[in-house]
Amino acid sequence: MKQKHWIWLAPVVLAAVVAGLLAFRPSVPPGVTLARIEREGVIRIGCAPEAPYVFLDARGTFTGEEIEVAKIIASRMGIRRIEWCQTDFGSLIPELEAGRFDVIAAGMFITAERARRVIFSEPTFRVRNALLVRTGNPHGLHSHEDIIRQSQVKIAVLHGSIEEAMIRKIGVPDDRISVVPDALTGRVAVESGLVDCLALSSPTVRFMARQQNLGLSEIAQPFIVPVSNDARHVGFGANAFRKADDDLRVAWNRHLRAFLGSAEHRRLLAEFGFSDDELPGEITTSEILSSGAK
Repeated sequence: MKQKHWIWLAPVVLAAVVAGLLAFRPSVPPGVTLARIEREGVIRIGCAPEAPYVFLDARGTFTGEEIEVAKIIASRMGIRRIEWCQTDFGSLIPELEAGRFDVIAAGMFITAERARRVIFSEPTFRVRNALLVRTGNPHGLHSHEDIIRQSQVKIAVLHGSIEEAMIRKIGVPDDRISVVPDALTGRVAVESGLVDCLALSSPTVRFMARQQNLGLSEIAQPFIVPVSNDARHVGFGANAFRKADDDLRVAWNRHLRAFLGSAEHRRLLAEFGFSDDELPGEITTSEILSSGAK
């Protein structure tokens, strides 16, 4: 009996030890990361699978909007090699802080909460919310209000995503929320009936449909997102860096600004199902954060 109890506890204890080691890892001093990258010609980029931002192609190679933009910026900075570090979305910021990688490129939205732990590049895209439902949308889900009103409806969200924060903020109770590690797991949960819908960004759902990956599911059409006074500051994605690595962010931004909105950038976005409406425009990260974007 005691032996079984110990076997069950072992993974928990191990996870706690690892978390403790990460938490107490010394912070990276300012200027060290960029100097190391310039010296070695190698940058480590953290990513989490969610097409069309990040995914593996048929050859097992990382690609996607975030991956290809990062490749271009790194090349323009004179960086010869990228080491891709895959993790789940909710672990990206802790692992960045712990020094596992130098930059996050994963379709991460700019929020004030995240900005307390990381610093963001200028925005690289702006997207809206979307909802994946079973074919035929049996519960008639076309807004957040529809989800709240129907007490039997269960929703899946990606761990650590802006959609998770939003769903909790509008009052969906915990017992109706399933947290999943990636979009594929969420889609399977919808199609198998474990949940009734999956909250994602619009490019992710469109890309699933474009790749004919939607078998028993579809995009909820229309899906009405509530309009608020700060709505124009919501849904902007960017790369993220450690607080100590502002010099790396400045160098990255220098090349990013020259690339954003260019013909090359527009072609790249179109390749992954983004429209010109999803370009970030002239707004800056500073403006987004000063608005109090959640």
